[in-house]
Amino acid sequence: MRRIRGRKSSRPAQAAAPAIRHDWTVEEIRAIHDLPLLDLVFRAASVHRAHNDPADIQRASLLSIKTGGCPEDCAYCPQSAHHKGTGMAKERLMPVDAVLREAAEAKAAGAHRFCMGAAWRQPKDGPEFDAVLAMVRGVRGLGMEACVTLGMLTPSQAVRLAEAGLTSYNHNLDTGPDFYEDIISTRTYADRLQTLENVREAGIGLCCGGIVGMGEGVTDRAAMLQVLANHAPHPESVPINALVAVEGTPLEDRPPVDPLDLVRMCATARIVMPKARVRLSAGRKGLTREAQILCFLAGANSIFYGERLLTTANNETDSDAALLRDIGITVAAPMMEAAE
Repeated sequence: MRRIRGRKSSRPAQAAAPAIRHDWTVEEIRAIHDLPLLDLVFRAASVHRAHNDPADIQRASLLSIKTGGCPEDCAYCPQSAHHKGTGMAKERLMPVDAVLREAAEAKAAGAHRFCMGAAWRQPKDGPEFDAVLAMVRGVRGLGMEACVTLGMLTPSQAVRLAEAGLTSYNHNLDTGPDFYEDIISTRTYADRLQTLENVREAGIGLCCGGIVGMGEGVTDRAAMLQVLANHAPHPESVPINALVAVEGTPLEDRPPVDPLDLVRMCATARIVMPKARVRLSAGRKGLTREAQILCFLAGANSIFYGERLLTTANNETDSDAALLRDIGITVAAPMMEAAE
């Protein structure tokens, strides 16, 4: 048989993965964010597929292990002791065995990661911190990823969490540096960056993102992403939250976030941090199925799974199970049962 020379393959060529950068400017990120929406989503989807499996959508479960009475004055947070009108009671740290029961139930329901939050400015060394270490060891013993958010950390505390097996530490920037003081006065931006450095030095993964809808401008959103994207390496996890305006907080009258603003933030985060888990987080309950799917298309590849976040409502587990099933994501048997 005669060979035909020079015939091109009919298979489409695989696009080269874009280079990963750590030298973004705010202006560059703002320009990406402001692209025509269809162009932005297409670009983000292309980057997403070059670096990630689009069918890999991680499910994380979140539990408040110590609720209320926080000395910080974050304007969005009902757990702040400064906001008396929220009706949030101060509670003690949950017992270790109770937390691990919750973790086991979350795993049985299909969660991959178990996240634990405590309303502290900074944990104190002693019995309570030791209990958190035991929780981390217990969650890891279940075969799940473990994440905690405890406020600021010292280098030695970060090392002890790493030794316990902590997968990731959540410490959000919340917003860009210029808008930050409009939201929080009890902790500086430099304080937050120092905790991120302590976590990274201990070898723990970073979970760090922010909140949309607090009154910030688009440039503030771009500035927050610039701070994250210029970390080397990038945070392994980037939560994108929409403000849940809680009665009794200074931001109680803020209007709902436009769902397309969340799509833009997910897409922009994906483009500038190609391999990070972009987590569609608080505020997802206000999104239609179609808006959530558009966020997934734009590169979001994680959701919080379960009917409650730290103190606010989340999507029902059966609706999440049905959504994932309907877009072709393989889910565990318990999730399938919940959807049926």
